Parts: sequence; C-alpha cells; structure tokens
Amino acid sequence: MTASIDQLVFRFAGVFILLSLALSQIHSVNWLWFTAFVGLNMLQASFTGLCPLAMILGKLGVKPGTAFCARS
Repeated sequence: MTASIDQLVFRFAGVFILLSLALSQIHSVNWLWFTAFVGLNMLQASFTGLCPLAMILGKLGVKPGTAFCARS
C-alpha cells in the first residue's frame, strides 16, 4: 500500500516538528524558529490549499488523498 500526498505531508511535518524540538533541547533554542515555520506553513495551507510539498509530491506522481485534491 502506497502513501497518499496527505499522509506524506503530515508525516514530513510531524518529523520536522519533532526533530526541531529535539534539536532545540540538545543544540540551540533557535531551532524553535524552524518549528514555527512548519506550523505557519501548515496554517497558510489550511486557508489557501497551497502546500509546496504537496505540489512537489503531485509532480512526482504520488496520488492525492482527500485533503489536497483540487476542488471543482
């Protein structure tokens, strides 16, 4: 079973958030800016429907799920 664009976007976001939180504790608190960037990108995508990662995955041939399908 292959993952949809939706699943991959959520997985990438989750990994990046957890990784940057860990790096903020281990290395520098400035890694929290990366966490904020991921969160802001997710917020804008919820309003605009434009997600750069979803667009890239779509061009690579990954099948969309329900969250990032084009609305008619």
